[in-house]
Amino acid sequence: MGLFFEDFQPGDTRETGSVTVTREAILAFAREFDPQPFHIDDEAAKRSPYGGLIASGWHTAALCMKLVVGMLGPDSGSLGSPGVDELRWLRPVRPGDELTVHIEVVEAIPSRSKPDRGLVKLRYTVRNQNREDVMTMIALGLVLRRAPSIY
Repeated sequence: MGLFFEDFQPGDTRETGSVTVTREAILAFAREFDPQPFHIDDEAAKRSPYGGLIASGWHTAALCMKLVVGMLGPDSGSLGSPGVDELRWLRPVRPGDELTVHIEVVEAIPSRSKPDRGLVKLRYTVRNQNREDVMTMIALGLVLRRAPSIY
């Protein structure tokens, strides 16, 4: 069963499953959306400050979303997001890295105007296989309640 507003209590934490980032996926994403030399060309990447091919930060963010949506479940109460805050890329993601998302509930605010939903504020920390933080952000999510509240 998917997650709903009642499942998000401030201070709660969860971890997603993981995804392994492949060289082919890095190249395909970057060619389409972020064709900088250190994302699409092995030789240019070796000469860059990164010393080798790295994933686009936007690719990392997309993988984070894939993992989070997978954890929420297909029948969750997710209504999407009004945005994110404080997106930071902390460490390069390289071919072969295995990424997992650590999620902390920062706030859960019931809607005053729409009692069937609420807003959750979540801190996402994307970590590699060495438990090193590679990306962080604060995500806002609109989430349905299982049963509308009367207040």
